[in-house]
Amino acid sequence: MDAVRVALLREVLAGTQWPGAARRFAGSLRRSVVPAGGQLLLVGTEGYEPWHLAAHLVDESAWSGLPELAPTLVRHHVRPGEPPHLSVGLGRLAAARRGHTLLVVSPGAPGEGLLERVHDARRAGATVLSLDGGDPDLGTLAHEALSVPEPDGEMDLDTVQHLVSAAAGENGTPAQRGPRRFRDRLARLADHLTAPPPSRW
Repeated sequence: MDAVRVALLREVLAGTQWPGAARRFAGSLRRSVVPAGGQLLLVGTEGYEPWHLAAHLVDESAWSGLPELAPTLVRHHVRPGEPPHLSVGLGRLAAARRGHTLLVVSPGAPGEGLLERVHDARRAGATVLSLDGGDPDLGTLAHEALSVPEPDGEMDLDTVQHLVSAAAGENGTPAQRGPRRFRDRLARLADHLTAPPPSRW
């Protein structure tokens, strides 16, 4: 989702909890991964792989000058012959230690197997963050959680992922070639164009 669409989305959601909640969660993510030099592991459930969030975080890492935001996508099933960046299996979670951040995206129940791996990673010192549908067991394991109960009626988990990834790249050092500065100007322009007219009263 580009800067203009994110700005429009934030405008539509103004007055709700979601823009602020996404920024707080993104701030926690940034504070966890940047001092540690990265080590961000992103994992979904067996039935839901967070492809789009992984791609958006890679984009934000490049635009913001924060390479630490680029995640390693951990997959439940890896097929033979897939490229290296798509060949990281669940065994990678067993190596998570202090300095690693584990971001779990789970629209529904994550499953006992994943919960056990997340518990082990947390016990080994990893920071656990979750974007979820309100699962209480996952919420208990997470150091920071942003839950989107389904059906919420106001918001869905995919949209919240867009808000979080965009906010994660904010306040970073601009990249050398300047595309982020252009995006910032574009976002400010979109905010200006979509703002309500000033009250005359």
